[in-house]
Amino acid sequence: MIMKISLGPLLYYWSREATFNFYDSMAATAVDVVYLGEAVCSRRHELRLSDWLDIAKRLRSAGKEVVLSTQVLLESGAEVGTMHKITGNGDFLVEANDMGAVQCLAGKVPFVAGPHLNIYNLPTLKWMAGLGATRWVMPLEMKRSDLAVIQQDLPAGLQTEVFSYGRMPLAFSARCFTARHRNLPKDDCRFSCLDHPDGLMLNTREHEEFLVLNGTQTQSARVYNLVDALDDMHGLDVDVVRLSPQSRDMAEVIAVFDAARKHSLTPKDALARLQPLMPDRGCNGYWHGQPGLDQVVADSLTPEVCAP
Repeated sequence: MIMKISLGPLLYYWSREATFNFYDSMAATAVDVVYLGEAVCSRRHELRLSDWLDIAKRLRSAGKEVVLSTQVLLESGAEVGTMHKITGNGDFLVEANDMGAVQCLAGKVPFVAGPHLNIYNLPTLKWMAGLGATRWVMPLEMKRSDLAVIQQDLPAGLQTEVFSYGRMPLAFSARCFTARHRNLPKDDCRFSCLDHPDGLMLNTREHEEFLVLNGTQTQSARVYNLVDALDDMHGLDVDVVRLSPQSRDMAEVIAVFDAARKHSLTPKDALARLQPLMPDRGCNGYWHGQPGLDQVVADSLTPEVCAP
């Protein structure tokens, strides 16, 4: 059975018009599953929950499976209230990104266990499946060999999804680093994230790209890319590969992954096609059990050393 392609939740802050236009364009792509909602910061008010639901209905009409994602780090009663509205929407599947959302969903409706729930072993995964999870998203830093062990005894009916393209969301904080960059407090950030549609690059003193600041979220500077591992994932019975939205060329990125999963492109050709579409250099180290920023050549498992 061919693996599905999912589009993860939008991690950046875009204007209302840009967001609606983006998802209208996604309706015409080969993506199978679309995750919607604000997962990073509740101060991002360009779209309300009602707007996300409108987009969800439009995408469902276009034949897409739609999942609503909850916020990862909750800090206020208002954020908890929004989480309750999402988990109780009664129409769309929900991706739970913290244990509060899991508690709201457990034993009531099926849900997706998001990548930030720290599911690293089979007993935890079986427990989550017992609560009602029908799909889980592998933690970003889990290596291929660990996934292989879990897949051998995966609970019946549980699907596996692997983050396979995009800047990796590494950490969340109560502080807003994008606002701090402009010497602004978090509560008066002036919506600084709008000026950085793919995040704000952070360089080391040696001028090497290090991390990307995205409000309260810290991302990898390099772009995680497992397009050349799709056959390997298929052999492990992975059900869904997740691509993270970027502001440019997203439809083209999806087309490359679609061609690769259908073997219309070889892994080598798919990598080459993606190079000009990526906002930064690629990496795949975590999948191979190496440092995350490494780009490992699959045939030799030798990291490529990239000049700063």
